[in-house]
Amino acid sequence: MKSLKVTLFGGMAANYLKIAFRNLLKNKVYSFINIGGLAVGMAVAMLIGLWIYDELSFNKYHKNYDKIAQVMQHQTFNGHVGSEQSLPVIMGDELRKTYGSNFKYVVMSSWRNDHILSFGDKKMSNEGQCMEPDAARLLGLNMLSGDYNGLKEPNSILLSKSIAKAIFGGNNAYGKLLKIDNNQTLKVTGVYDDLPYNTDLRKLSYILTWEYYKNSEKWVKRAYDNKEWGNNSFQCYAQVADNADLEKVSAKIKLSKYNLVDSDEKQFKSEIFLHSMADWHLQNNWENGVKTGGLIDYVWMFSIIGIFVLLLACINFMNLSTARSEKRAREVGVRKAIGSYRSQLINQFLSESFLVVILAFIISCFIMILALSKFNEITDKQILFPWSSAIFWLASIVFIFITGLLAGSYPALYLSSFQPVKVLKGTFNVGRLASIPRQALVITQFTVSITLIIGTIVIYQQVQHTKNRPLGYDNKGVIMTQMKTSDFYGKYDLLRNELKGNNTILEMSESNSPITSNYSNNGGFTWAGKNPAMQTDFATVRVTHEYGKVIGWKIKEGRDFSRDFKTDSSAFLINEAAVKFMGVKNPVGMTVRWGDDKDGKDFKIIGVVKDILAESPYEPVKQTLYVLNAQNVNWMNFKLNPQVPAKESITKIEAAFRKYIPAAPFDYKFADAEFGNKFKAEELVAKLSRIFSFLAILISCLGLFGLASFTAEQRTKEIGIRKVLGASVTNLWQMLSKDFVILVIISCLIAAPIAYYFMNEWLQKYTYRTEISWWIFIAAGIGALLITLLTVSYQAIKAALMNPVKSLKTE
Repeated sequence: MKSLKVTLFGGMAANYLKIAFRNLLKNKVYSFINIGGLAVGMAVAMLIGLWIYDELSFNKYHKNYDKIAQVMQHQTFNGHVGSEQSLPVIMGDELRKTYGSNFKYVVMSSWRNDHILSFGDKKMSNEGQCMEPDAARLLGLNMLSGDYNGLKEPNSILLSKSIAKAIFGGNNAYGKLLKIDNNQTLKVTGVYDDLPYNTDLRKLSYILTWEYYKNSEKWVKRAYDNKEWGNNSFQCYAQVADNADLEKVSAKIKLSKYNLVDSDEKQFKSEIFLHSMADWHLQNNWENGVKTGGLIDYVWMFSIIGIFVLLLACINFMNLSTARSEKRAREVGVRKAIGSYRSQLINQFLSESFLVVILAFIISCFIMILALSKFNEITDKQILFPWSSAIFWLASIVFIFITGLLAGSYPALYLSSFQPVKVLKGTFNVGRLASIPRQALVITQFTVSITLIIGTIVIYQQVQHTKNRPLGYDNKGVIMTQMKTSDFYGKYDLLRNELKGNNTILEMSESNSPITSNYSNNGGFTWAGKNPAMQTDFATVRVTHEYGKVIGWKIKEGRDFSRDFKTDSSAFLINEAAVKFMGVKNPVGMTVRWGDDKDGKDFKIIGVVKDILAESPYEPVKQTLYVLNAQNVNWMNFKLNPQVPAKESITKIEAAFRKYIPAAPFDYKFADAEFGNKFKAEELVAKLSRIFSFLAILISCLGLFGLASFTAEQRTKEIGIRKVLGASVTNLWQMLSKDFVILVIISCLIAAPIAYYFMNEWLQKYTYRTEISWWIFIAAGIGALLITLLTVSYQAIKAALMNPVKSLKTE
C-alpha cells in the first residue's frame, strides 16, 4: 500500500510538471517575462545577500573576535563629547596593573605606517604596525613559521606570507635578516598567513616590536618616561578574559584615565571604554559620545532593497498568472468536474510556480557568475561564487521554496477557487473587482521603483554637493610622497633646486601630514581676551615656507610665510575657522602663547587663510594653525608644472629621487585622488542605488509589458468595433494607456512622501548636506510616466493598427 501511494504521488508530480512545461511553452512571451524577471530579481537578491554576508562576517577571521576590542575614550571639549581611538602610551600598563584579571591580553600599538623593507637589492614599501609582544596571540594570526613569541626580541619582525615571498622569493623567510628604512637590521621571527580581505587589519603586512618603536622614536620614549597622560598618540587593543563580559569590563575601566590625570587634564572628562571588534566595521560612528551606527545602516538599506526587488519580480508572476485566469478557467472547470480536489489544483499551480522559480534560479546563477567580477570592482570586495558552500545551497533551497510560495500562492488560491458549473456553462466572469488586486500590485511595484529613483537622485546630489564644496586650495597637479627614512632629510634644497631648474615643478614644500589630512592636534593655547574656561584644541600643521605656494591657499588677511622674515619661525598662520573659534575680530598681529608660563613660547599671527578642507568633506573645517617647523616634517609636496605632461614630470621627479635618495623607492600620491577617496562609501551607495533602481524599473516594465499585452489581447474585439465606428489610432492608444498612467500617477503620490521621509533621515547624519528639492519628485514622476508610456505604447499601437476585419472574426 505504501509503495502504491509513493507511485501515485510520483505519477501526479510528474503529471504536474508535464502540464507546467506545456503551459510554459504554449505562452512563450509570458514565460519569458516571468522567468526573466524572476531571474533578475533573484540574482539581485542573492548578490545583495552575498554582500551582506561578507559585511556581517567582517573580522570573524580573528579567533574570539567577540572578546576582542579596541580601547577608546570619550573626551569633552567645550561641551561637545568626542570619541577617539587615540590614547596615552601608558594606558596599556594601567589596564594590566589595575584591571589585569579582566583581560587576557592588552596590546599597545602604533598607527599603521609605511616603512621600507629591504633585502639585498630588493626594496619594498608596505604598511605595518609596531605592537606589544602579545599582538599575534590577540589577533589569532595563523603562524606559518615561527610562533606567537616572535615579538619578544627587540629587533624582531613578523611578516605576512605575501611580503615574505616578495622579499625572499621561494626561500623560507624564518631566521633571515632584513633592513628597515635603510637603517636598522631586523630578524624575521615568524611568518603569518595573509589576513583575509574582509578584515579591518587586512593591510597589516608586517608587525614590528614595541621596543623598536620606543628606541627609534624619541618622542615615544619621552612619553613613556614622563608618563604623558595628555599625549593621546597611540592605540590599544585588548581581549577580555574568557569568563568576563565585554560590556561589564568596559564599565569597570570607565574612569581608569580620569582618576590618574592632573587637574588640567580632568577638565576633558575622559571616559575609557571598549569598542568590540564585532562593531569595528559596521558600527563605528559616534555622535556626542553615543554610538550612532555606520555601515550597518547601508546593510539594512540594501537588505530592504534586495527584498523589494525580488518582490517586484514575484508581483509580475502573480499579476500575469491572475490576469490570464480566463484562459485557464475552462481547464479548472473540467478538472473539478471530473473529480479534482481543490488541493490538487493548488498543487498543480504551485508546481508551475516552482518550475518557473527553479528555471529562474538556474539563470540567476549564470547572471551572478557573469556579474560578480564587476560587482566586486564596484563594492571593493573579493566575493566568490560559493560553489562548495553547503550553507549557500541549503539557503538557496529555502530561498527557492519561499520565492515559489510567494510568487505562486495567490495565483494558485485564486485559480483553484473557480466554480466549475459557471465555467462550463459559459456564465463565468471574473468581474470588474478581479482587476483590483492586480492594480494594487502594479501600484506597489511602481511605488518601490519611484522611491528608489528619488533616493538615487538625492544620494547623487549629496555626493556632488560635497564634491563641489570649496576646498580652499588647488589640489590639481599636486603630488605627495612620504619621507619614510632618514635619507629624505637634508635633501630638500637639492631636490627643489633641480626640479625647479628644469621646469618640472612650480614649487615644493614639506609638511608633517599629507595635504588631505591633519595628523596632529594640540591644546594649551592662550591669547589676550581668551575665556579661562575655554578648552583649546587646534589642528596643527607644521610646514616649510613654500607650503602655501604649492597648494595655492588664499590669504584673506595679513601675509604668507616668507624667507625674508626670520621672525616667521615664531609665527602662525590660522584659518577662518580658528578666527571664529578664538572669537577675535582682528587676529593679525596678535600674540598666542603655546604652552604654560614656564615652558611655553609666544607666536605672532601673521596671516589668515581661507578654510582648507583637509579632513571629512561632510563635516565643518576644524580650527587650524600653520607653523614653520622643518625639523618635524615627514611629507614632501610638489606642484607639477601644468605646461609639462604629468607622466614626464613624474619620470623626472623619480630620476631626481634616484640621484639624491637612491636607498628609498619613489612612492607618490595625487592630492586630488586622495581627496576623492573620502567619498568612497557614499559613491558606493550611489552606484548600487543606480543599478538597483534601473533593475527595479526594468522588472516593473516587464510586468507592465505583459499586462499591456494581455489587455490588448482581451479587448481585441472591442478595438475592432471602435475602429469600424471611426476611432483613430490615437484614440485607441489613449484608451489602452489611460488605466496604466493613472496607476503610475497614484504610485508617484504614494512614493513622494515615503522617499522624502527616508532620504531626509539619511541626510541628517551629514553636517554639510544638500537640500531635497521639489524638482526631484517632479523629475522622478515624469520619468516614471514616460517609461510607462514607452512600455505600454508598443502593445497599444500594435493592437490599434490591427485589421478590424481580422479582429472581429476572432473568438
